[in-house]
Amino acid sequence: MTKFVKSNEAVVIGALYAGCDLYFGYPITPASEIAHGAAKWFPMLGRTFVQAECETASVNMMFGAAGAGKLCMTATSGPGFSLMQEGISYLAGAELPAVIVDINRAGPGLGNVYPEQSDYTPAVKGGGHGNYQTFTLAPASAQEMCDFTIKAFQMAAKWRTPAIVFADGLQGQMMETVKLPEAELPRPDFSEWAAQGEAKTRQNLVKSIFLDAAAQEVFNDHLQRKYDDMAVDAMADTYLADDADLLIVAFGIASRVARTTVETLRRKGMKAGVFRPITLNPFPREQLAAAAKGRKIMTIELDAGQFADDVRLNLAKAGLGAESANVMMIHRMGGQVVTVDDAVKAAKMILGK
Repeated sequence: MTKFVKSNEAVVIGALYAGCDLYFGYPITPASEIAHGAAKWFPMLGRTFVQAECETASVNMMFGAAGAGKLCMTATSGPGFSLMQEGISYLAGAELPAVIVDINRAGPGLGNVYPEQSDYTPAVKGGGHGNYQTFTLAPASAQEMCDFTIKAFQMAAKWRTPAIVFADGLQGQMMETVKLPEAELPRPDFSEWAAQGEAKTRQNLVKSIFLDAAAQEVFNDHLQRKYDDMAVDAMADTYLADDADLLIVAFGIASRVARTTVETLRRKGMKAGVFRPITLNPFPREQLAAAAKGRKIMTIELDAGQFADDVRLNLAKAGLGAESANVMMIHRMGGQVVTVDDAVKAAKMILGK
């Protein structure tokens, strides 16, 4: 079965098929349709929707629900995402699975409701306190908004960590056809660690506090090993990249601009391809290195260069120092989107055309 829906609504569909039990949220443009859809569909299907008094309350309600072994989520945009950072750190510190959807809007401050990717650093690196990370997915279509929400629940449960679906205002508001999943996922069993108020889980303790410094360090070492292990689930895809002279690296809505740019360049006789990270954390470093070696590289992004810096860092860590030093960037900010014409012009300059 297929439905023609807003991408924000596709998030709710994905959450329901993932088995999400509870939605805690506070509406904020351009993410409000996620809360609206959850308010409508969750109670209809025997799930729970709670409109919290603010974003801080939403994320702390998730801590309680996740600690009791329930699948839960919230969704927000820039200012609300900022308010959630402390709570996300607490979720990571207690190793609790939860899903947060960030429909990025322009900032800083109130900014406006148009699309940006400037939440990159807090969404990918962890914007709260402590040495934590999240599992971060970057969809590029309404279908992926549904599918990657499901994937976020799977990864949150697998790695016992908050998972973030990182999109933008343009993606959230656009409408496309979405093929619905075949069936709802089975609920994971969290009784090994959750505090579920029954004899089986009575000895379980959910916490993020270690009053002994040595014990805190041991726990942090455990977290870092876990984050290293998450690399096995790094994902990326490529488009017309096998014979490319120029590799355009982009994620989310910018990757769609990149694909059309590549098609335009190919029609003009210039060989270009796209590398798209699907997981921004864990970053698909080895896949990028394999695709980028010996090629000129350009990023397309809707921020001040946070993504380009991460591309450079991962290339350098993969041993491609020369390639990392020559990563070019075309970007827009403030809610403006890079046009295909602008991207083609920049690519031609890089290719010496």
